[in-house]
Amino acid sequence: MTTLLKSATIIDTSSPYHQQQKDILITDGIITKIEDSIENNNYQVVALDNLHVSCGWFDTSVSFGEPGYEERENIKNGLDVAAKSGFTSVAVNANSNPVIDNKAAVEFLRNKANGFATNLYPIAALTQNSKGIDMAELYDMQQSGAIAFADYNKPVANDNLMKIALLYAQNFDGLVFSFPKNNSIAGEGIANEGVNSTKLGLKGSPTLAEHIQIARDLYLLEYTGGKLHIPTISTTKSVELIKEAKKKGLQVTCSVAIHHLTLSDDELHGFDSNYKVNPPLRTKADLKSLIKGIKSGVIDIITSDHNPIDIEQKKLEFSEAKDGTIGLESAFGAINSVLNLQDFIENLTSKPKSVFGLENHSIKENSKAEITLFNPEHNYTFTRADILSTSKNSAFLDKKLKGKAYGIYANNQLILK
Repeated sequence: MTTLLKSATIIDTSSPYHQQQKDILITDGIITKIEDSIENNNYQVVALDNLHVSCGWFDTSVSFGEPGYEERENIKNGLDVAAKSGFTSVAVNANSNPVIDNKAAVEFLRNKANGFATNLYPIAALTQNSKGIDMAELYDMQQSGAIAFADYNKPVANDNLMKIALLYAQNFDGLVFSFPKNNSIAGEGIANEGVNSTKLGLKGSPTLAEHIQIARDLYLLEYTGGKLHIPTISTTKSVELIKEAKKKGLQVTCSVAIHHLTLSDDELHGFDSNYKVNPPLRTKADLKSLIKGIKSGVIDIITSDHNPIDIEQKKLEFSEAKDGTIGLESAFGAINSVLNLQDFIENLTSKPKSVFGLENHSIKENSKAEITLFNPEHNYTFTRADILSTSKNSAFLDKKLKGKAYGIYANNQLILK
């Protein structure tokens, strides 16, 4: 199959055509020609309003539910949502039932994802059943295709266990995650501890809980060596801690969830459980620091932290509802509303792929076509009609967004919304 992308503005700093408007010809999954104008010779033509293209976006924190929680989202629909939201690759968390904590479970995920346009990369559990007691079979799972190890949204409280994991994973260049939360400090907090939690009568979770855990992990990393990734940081101090660690030469990377870049705890005044996330929404000052962290390069990755929750566990009193928001469909429009395209596109493409050791396919001739198609100037209000996920728990409902994904070309497939 031959596909012709017409008048596409290329956003790819590694491409010789960066910021140029070109026609792009793709044959059997390979970019064969990039020119000012290519004549249509019975090709499959894609001509879209204000078409922009970049290297394929990679979301490094996605939950699908399957196996065990298919009512939230199954792999088939999840990958379709990801493709139509502009993601050519997703890293899938281990928070299913059973937990992805062994070789067979990793292979199950990979086999279920065969044949889709969007690539699925399993993040396997760091500990058995994600209980934080015994380390899982890390090497075997990596051999089966796991690209990292994490107990999704669960901190490892045992200092020695985290130390051993960092030491052990070095034998096969494994990447270890540590969720930034100290449960002893956070207690039963469900909102950022501060003015809003006090006004609303919600139990507060102090930022100190995040800082203590990050400080511990950085001390352990300095002692052990190895590679550490800290997912979904949410505070000013967290950015500062990681900045200092990078200055020391430690192999530490971090991500931030899009809702932590765009929404503050001011949203909680309506007690809408869609805003109940983990870590909790922080202050506007934290938002500014996180955005600065993106621009300065301290923060490596932007993720949707897509976490579908069924209505029975989400449409409850705020204190009883389960944490999490979906985010694939709103990801680009939300982040493009607060950052310039040049400030963040690498945090969705080359940087996350580098962190996870994956190849980034540049937009140039004779390169594999792994491309996201989007319009950065489309302004709209995100409504329920924009949600493609099985679960509807979006923190961005009725928010004004800027920019919309058209879809992707990847694995020799064109997927458009």
